[in-house]
Amino acid sequence: MKKAVVLLSGGLDSTTCMAVAKNEGYELYPISFDYNQRHKRELALAKKIADYYGAEGHKIISMENVGGSALTDMSIDVPAYKGDHQIPITYVPARNILFLSYALGYAEVIGAEAIVIGVSAVDYSGYPDCRPEFIEAFQKVVDVGTAAGVEGKSIKIITPLIHLSKAETIELGHQLGAPYHLTTSCYNGEEEACRVCDSCVLRLKGFEEAKLEDPIVYK
Repeated sequence: MKKAVVLLSGGLDSTTCMAVAKNEGYELYPISFDYNQRHKRELALAKKIADYYGAEGHKIISMENVGGSALTDMSIDVPAYKGDHQIPITYVPARNILFLSYALGYAEVIGAEAIVIGVSAVDYSGYPDCRPEFIEAFQKVVDVGTAAGVEGKSIKIITPLIHLSKAETIELGHQLGAPYHLTTSCYNGEEEACRVCDSCVLRLKGFEEAKLEDPIVYK
């Protein structure tokens, strides 16, 4: 069976990616990251999601906290949603570069054909590492910087949500039976989601536009 490494945060988008990869016949090898994020409860949920799909070899990678973000520095408050596309203080420096690099190494080790990541160029909160330009550039790195790439068996970076709105993502996951009840999105990382951070606002708006009920608990 073909294999895919899925970047699994425990959030809505990455869980949708698990559903998409499963539906496309991949054997799932999720990888999650402990980077001292404020919302660390997502890691426990990522494990539940991996178990839900009977995934193989779920890895949780511990990384040094480099700071510089409201998600990793407890002295910086998580801001309320502003609705613009300025790069927000919740941006974690070079996060997706680091995540994809780890995932790429794992993919080479297990002989995976693909890496699946849930970036979106539509509802992306202004993060530069969620844009098509970044994915295209990283694919070039894969092609020229790995044994698989130079041997003509390059690992494909798959972005099934790249052109979808949050509502379209939710509709897709709902059709595929994604376990959204096991997910979390809130940047504050509490048991009850805050409703006001970027991630909560985009999630709630997405469920409303999709005309579906969000199964998680909010304040």
